[in-house]
Amino acid sequence: MREREREREREGSSSRSLMGESSDSVSVDMERITFGGKEHRIHTKHGSVSVAVYGDEDKPALISYPDVALNHMSCFQGLFFCPEAASLLLHNFCIYHISPPGHELGAAPISPNVPVPSVNELADQIADILDYFGLGSVMCLGVTAGAYILALFATKYRERILGLILVSPLCKAPSWTEWLYNKAMSNLLYYYGMCSFIKESLLQRYFSKEVRGSSQVPESDIVQACRSLLDEKQSINVWRFLQTINGRHDLTESLKKLHCRTLIFVGENSPFHSEALHMISKLDKRYSALVEVQACGSVVTEEQPHAMLIPLEYFLMGYGLYRPCQHSCSPRSPLSPLCISPELLSPESMGVKLKPIKTRISLEV
Repeated sequence: MREREREREREGSSSRSLMGESSDSVSVDMERITFGGKEHRIHTKHGSVSVAVYGDEDKPALISYPDVALNHMSCFQGLFFCPEAASLLLHNFCIYHISPPGHELGAAPISPNVPVPSVNELADQIADILDYFGLGSVMCLGVTAGAYILALFATKYRERILGLILVSPLCKAPSWTEWLYNKAMSNLLYYYGMCSFIKESLLQRYFSKEVRGSSQVPESDIVQACRSLLDEKQSINVWRFLQTINGRHDLTESLKKLHCRTLIFVGENSPFHSEALHMISKLDKRYSALVEVQACGSVVTEEQPHAMLIPLEYFLMGYGLYRPCQHSCSPRSPLSPLCISPELLSPESMGVKLKPIKTRISLEV
């Protein structure tokens, strides 16, 4: 741990501005405490990125990546505010929340002179971030576009992945319909900013009709909170990430070569439901499972986080991880492959006897 801190000091002392100079090294020029976590702005070979760190850095790492126009506060707050899930994840992991470029809280507009990154460059950014923090293999948690970036990262850096937890993931190239729709949204973002149409389109992408409300039923608190956070976004930064995701390529063939354990959640009413079904059909059935959450949109982490708890517990049990009880002692450090027996890699060990699991949490919960 002390060696890692000394390395960070050396890197921090030689940090350079992203906008002014490119570098083959990874550096940091800002660290601040925010919302109980420590936020780092790291300069990678492919641009600047913000990472918010929560928990004990001596624990195994879980990295998260949100969907378009979201960050860790608007995409994962519901999951981490759920006491059972928070105790399960924070007991076993140090959490590294990666924001897409310019999506962090209080982000400034990215200069138009900075090229829009490709999906491959965003995946390579993650490798640079892991190198900066001195991390080897990590657990990954991503939502929709963020799930695509993490799945791409897993196919490019297979030795650095312990497991994938993907929520309503993308895995194919955009259809012509999606490509044209995203192109239209990009044009509106570019010329009119975060207008009402863009906000409504994004909310439809994230949430089911049940929580978005109607003329008779008011929209839920989570939708209202998300709407407010969208108002604070820099539209040019959202435009850039949408452009990147609209240029993604098909991961189907690469997915067949993945052998890390993968747990996929998808909302029954997600616009990307069919993508999740396609993805699970291409993954090795010995190491993967699908959870369909009824009456839910894409962002299960916000709309129905309780539905994720039991599948997550079974999934992490396969690594020897557990949720602490009242009298639990200090956490184990069981993520070494040496402690995972072949039996723990079976679907049954993940609590999966039939796929897909269908689970429903009442909206009153």
